[in-house]
Amino acid sequence: MEPVIIVLIILVVLVFIALIKTIQVIPQASAAIVERFGRYTRTLNAGLNIVVPFIDTIRNRIDLREQVVPFPPQPVITQDNLVVNIDTVIYYQVTDARAATYEVASYIQAIEQLTVTTLRNIIGGMDLERTLTSREEINAALRGVLDEATGKWGIRVNRVELKAIEPPTSIQDSMEKQMRADRDKRAAILQAEGVRQSEILRAEGEKQSQILRAEGEAKAAALRAEGEAQAVRTVFEAIHAGDPDQKLLSYQYLQMLPKIAEGDANKLWIVPSEIGDALKGLSGAVGNFGSLGGGSGNSGGNGGTERREKPPID
Repeated sequence: MEPVIIVLIILVVLVFIALIKTIQVIPQASAAIVERFGRYTRTLNAGLNIVVPFIDTIRNRIDLREQVVPFPPQPVITQDNLVVNIDTVIYYQVTDARAATYEVASYIQAIEQLTVTTLRNIIGGMDLERTLTSREEINAALRGVLDEATGKWGIRVNRVELKAIEPPTSIQDSMEKQMRADRDKRAAILQAEGVRQSEILRAEGEKQSQILRAEGEAKAAALRAEGEAQAVRTVFEAIHAGDPDQKLLSYQYLQMLPKIAEGDANKLWIVPSEIGDALKGLSGAVGNFGSLGGGSGNSGGNGGTERREKPPID
């Protein structure tokens, strides 16, 4: 009985192994290549799949999602004989699992080598300045060549990006000096433009201020002249309304003489010829006033005032 049990156990184990090999579960976005006696039979898609155990074998499992592969820096010579190191990143996707398995031994290595050779061909026709400023152009040209070459491998190159372009250290120093000089030049130009604009604005402000000041002075002079004219007119009307005689005018004329001589700087002043007429008129007025006052004084003196002389002192 014991040998029979052992045989049964072995059969159960074999059946279990056969079931495991028969049922193949493929994850989503993946594919598997099935070979029968070393020959391609079919491609297993995502889900539950049945294969013949011990006859069909799984050759390769391929991820169908988009893959990102960074490549190490590659030295590339430009048209002006300068060596630059360029880092590239490739975004690709397997579209045909069978072609990716049987058309190329290692599609990752093939893509890398194709990228390097194509990049050297493209950069070899550009100088350094154009290389640094034409990333989009390089990416488009590189993607076109890679997509055309990898199509027969069941690979689709979606994007190619240049991650970094590093020129030699001496060139970097020269570029930094040039950029510093350009920045200093732009700063000097901007400063000069600022000073120029400031001077223009200041001149415009001064011009506007002078215009406003002149207009104000003109208006003030006009108002002052109008006020003086009104004052003269009022005085003239008052004089004519009062009907003054020659004596009053002569007195007023003499009152104005001290004002003419005012000031420390007035060392010499000329007496006008009209002063004689004014004095004649004023003397006549004073004489008339004295004759009136003197008559009353004499009568008072004759009536009650006695004039005495002071005796001499021995």
